Amino acid sequence: MTEVVSLMDIDDDDHKNDNNHSLKPNNGKGKNVVVVEGQAIPWVEKYRPQSLADVAAHRDIVDTIDRLTSENRLPHLLLYGPPGTGKTSTILAVARKLYGVQYHNMILELNASDARGIDVVRQQIQDFASTQSFSFGVKASVKLVLLDEADAMTKDAQFALRRVIEKYTRNTRFTLICNHVNKIISALQSRCTRFRFAPLDSFHVTERLRHVIEAEKLEVSETGLVALVRLSNGDMRKALNILQSTHMASQQITEEAVYLCTGNPLPKDIEQISYWLLNDSFAESFKRISEMKTRKGLALVDIVREVTMFVFKIKMPSDVRVQLINDLADIEYGLSLGCNDKLQLGSLIASFTRARSALVAAAT
Repeated sequence: MTEVVSLMDIDDDDHKNDNNHSLKPNNGKGKNVVVVEGQAIPWVEKYRPQSLADVAAHRDIVDTIDRLTSENRLPHLLLYGPPGTGKTSTILAVARKLYGVQYHNMILELNASDARGIDVVRQQIQDFASTQSFSFGVKASVKLVLLDEADAMTKDAQFALRRVIEKYTRNTRFTLICNHVNKIISALQSRCTRFRFAPLDSFHVTERLRHVIEAEKLEVSETGLVALVRLSNGDMRKALNILQSTHMASQQITEEAVYLCTGNPLPKDIEQISYWLLNDSFAESFKRISEMKTRKGLALVDIVREVTMFVFKIKMPSDVRVQLINDLADIEYGLSLGCNDKLQLGSLIASFTRARSALVAAAT
């Protein structure tokens, strides 16, 4: 395989006044990170992969893009999937491989904080794409336009971008990154090679977290690590943010510290709430759950989501489970619209009361 830029080259012009940054390689594949002296920088950026070899997962996608880059056959790309799965990190690693020290000058990066209307496409993007590119690296014959969160672009802007892509394909490659591919018009999708980044599996999240824990010399219990992986739901960015937040709040990172920092209910609390829902009367359940919500500062929407996962684990007839899950989905939807918490809590208890009656009827 051709050369891989394992560490980000720093442009002297951009960093000559910055004395706080230093690069420290760590032996082993996937362990090269930018280490910044001090604790001001978020760990999400501090431990962002610097080369394609460092990307934690999706090796089939990364290897394909790596091969296309090495052979100078990089097409327009559409990278889509949930947040924190490596989409932006992958294409930035491609840019470093293509352009090396000058990659900042050869890419135009726009994200949700920038204007995304048709004027941006007609002016900023078109001006960048229309200028002649200079070959700073061995393979750098084209420039790169990176449109992060492209699903936030207006329809008019997307239609205008379609024409710009066609017109400047000779010297510019476009990469669209989004969470919801259905919000990208079909005309743009057909002009790009699509890659879906699925949520990271527990193994890759755990492996990366262990590396950060070792690098930062943190005290993390095994149950605390399991809690981090569980709450991240395959989102590496979220996992690192929770880890850093918990470390700032507590020197010893345990399961309880992780849940307290994020405001999520502990598994033992969910078991207790589920027991009340399945066994106590309506009035008693309402009183006890309300007291726990107030005492621990829990959000009802988090309780509903965790109870839903608990329902999947307990044994009950399929028709009862289906009805209960449907009721819980309606309650969560109502909470997302800002419905009254007390009314939705009453609905939650009523749903379990109906399910309990159905279970008793099925047993007789």
